[in-house]
Amino acid sequence: MEENSSSASSLPNVAKASAIVMASLLMSRVLGIIREMIMNWKFGQSVETDAYRLAFQIPDLLFFLIAGGALSSAFIPVFSEYFHTERKAEAWKIFSSVVTVMSTLLVGLISLAWVFAVPLARLIAPGKDEATIQMIAEMSRILLPAQFAFFIGGLMAGTLYVRQVFSIPALGPNLYNLGIIFGALVISSLVSPAVSGMTWGATLGAFIGSIALPLWMMRRIGSEFRPSFSLAHPGTRKVFRLMAPVVLGLSLPSVFPMIIQYFASPLGEGVNSAMANANQLMQAPLGIFGQSLALAVFPALSQFFAQKREDLFEAQLEKSLRQALYLATPVAVLMAIVPAPLIRVLFEHGQFRAEDTARTALALTAFAVGIVGWCMQPILMRAYFSIQRTITPVIMGTVTTLVFVTLCLVIRGQSYPFFAYPLAGSACAFLLVAMLVAGLKTRFPGLGVANLGRTLGLSLFSSLVGIGLVWLTVQVTARLPIVAFIGAFGIACILYAWIYYFVTKSFHMPEATYLDRAFARLNRKTPSEPGA
Repeated sequence: MEENSSSASSLPNVAKASAIVMASLLMSRVLGIIREMIMNWKFGQSVETDAYRLAFQIPDLLFFLIAGGALSSAFIPVFSEYFHTERKAEAWKIFSSVVTVMSTLLVGLISLAWVFAVPLARLIAPGKDEATIQMIAEMSRILLPAQFAFFIGGLMAGTLYVRQVFSIPALGPNLYNLGIIFGALVISSLVSPAVSGMTWGATLGAFIGSIALPLWMMRRIGSEFRPSFSLAHPGTRKVFRLMAPVVLGLSLPSVFPMIIQYFASPLGEGVNSAMANANQLMQAPLGIFGQSLALAVFPALSQFFAQKREDLFEAQLEKSLRQALYLATPVAVLMAIVPAPLIRVLFEHGQFRAEDTARTALALTAFAVGIVGWCMQPILMRAYFSIQRTITPVIMGTVTTLVFVTLCLVIRGQSYPFFAYPLAGSACAFLLVAMLVAGLKTRFPGLGVANLGRTLGLSLFSSLVGIGLVWLTVQVTARLPIVAFIGAFGIACILYAWIYYFVTKSFHMPEATYLDRAFARLNRKTPSEPGA
């Protein structure tokens, strides 16, 4: 059992939490890539796959309209504040009220979205013909109930995070991906259009991973829930007050994929799918490095702030940001400079053709430019939520989103190529990070911004030292049979990782030292070491 049974003043084990969440999200991203490989093998990039991609826009719109992940982000610091200051009974009252109110609201909104799925499909997919609109609407209706699982499951996961239980919530995305894979391989043969089998699998995986599994763990370690519509408790009101600015805001991370798909919709067959494929590859490092570190550090930052330990807050936030920079930079350089080999190895099979690879590669380069910024963003947002300041980051996100939409309108007006849209998004990701860091620096003067810049600079230099080897390997082996090419490309990527590690170690970067300690723990075999 992972629950922290020590006193409220004990320090959370962020390193252990990071390892658990990172391992689980690594598996989730691997499954996500396998999911995309299976989908592209079976269906390629077509009108049907475009409809499948766009079908997620209506549930995503619902997710955005009622704050999405901000619900759990507003809930965790408040629940932690009561739970870690010996007011556990009150913490569970807050949980009960929030779950009851949000469940009722969600059922109502999901029902409305189900009824009006067709006009909503026309709204989010301009330029598509009526047959495609009908496909989008039908698949959206299948996906809508999954939003209930994500919202309420997020609240249950929040209580587990506060109690230092990370493994069970982290399994949710894995089961979700397995559901989609099951839908592609099994359910697709039973439904029409076949691609809609993945939407049935997605909904099944969402309920198993986000509802059933967290509920089982909560019952096992002890939790309290009594249905209540009461908003009288100050903690309950605080959760909704913290969440309200996000509902009213237009935060770029929440709407970025929706805006991209909206502007890509009229650009021809396969463009929506290419954008989604490239975005899926970009999401791998975001999940493994950005989201995992953000989820792991969030309860710790909330606890440090509740206990008025600003020194620990600053140190932990800076350390997490530097780790994200160190881990994300070499992946961003790899995806930006040699995107086509990655796509060829992963996707160019079955119905996925060489022209699909070329189109997706252009989008991936544009997406990859922003990977470092996108990896920092969730950590910075959690820092604001942990100090219960939600208005400031939402204002910053709204400003950045308006800049992004303006750039998209210019791109459309000037008829720039489709990959200009994700490139504009990457630029805006760095703009948002700059504003978030500047805002936190005014509140926490001890935050080492210069150290962040040094880590980014050295990480970028070290990546460029080794990327030439990968590029040269691609040029030499491009005409080899696919199996030989995969082997050569894989070896080159492994050597690239080792070059990066040794160059950063020669600079005495502390992040390389963290890896040393991680390797040492993995290699430890003495009986005296627990868990060895």
